Amino acid sequence: MSHTSTCAVFTPLDIAILTVSDTRGLDEDGSGNLLADRLAGAGHRLTERALVPDDIYRIRAQVSAWVIRSDIQVVLVNGGTGFTARDNTPEALTVLFDKVVEGYGELFRLRSFEAIGTSTIQSRAVAGVIDRTLVFSMPGSPKACAMAWDDILAAQLDARTRPCNFVAMVVKDSQRCTSRSADHHVASDTGTTARHEALEVTP
Repeated sequence: MSHTSTCAVFTPLDIAILTVSDTRGLDEDGSGNLLADRLAGAGHRLTERALVPDDIYRIRAQVSAWVIRSDIQVVLVNGGTGFTARDNTPEALTVLFDKVVEGYGELFRLRSFEAIGTSTIQSRAVAGVIDRTLVFSMPGSPKACAMAWDDILAAQLDARTRPCNFVAMVVKDSQRCTSRSADHHVASDTGTTARHEALEVTP
């Protein structure tokens, strides 16, 4: 189970929000507003915000323009992750990923299943890393965006989350927990792992 370290410090990240929609404008972008409020409330910085239609190349162009900037470390994309002909966000993003974060989509669908049942099978939320920039996509509904942030991203974009988080991937020389209690915890874990391995190989 993840926990918060008492010896690490919070590191604010520079985050951009991209809303994918054929029907909304920024004035009616409730999901983008929710994400902006959530990240600011957590102590992060909103660097830029945009809205594009659900078009593979428009999505890809905007994300590509952002990931090469030094003042954007994380991109949150909401919308276009469903299963209809006009849902193109996964196709736009996956070809750009240097590395895919499979666990994000798996965990998002698990949490979604708990809320909406088998309908979550049509959810195609994806995440990955592009040139040291983290990109997370999620459905366009405010409830889905709230779930993605509250249940997954808030903790994983916090340098204090243990045993691991994503901050070290986008922040050079991010502080690592070196307290005696942390060392003891690691040593205990190592000892436990060794004992488990011994048990596994013992007839």
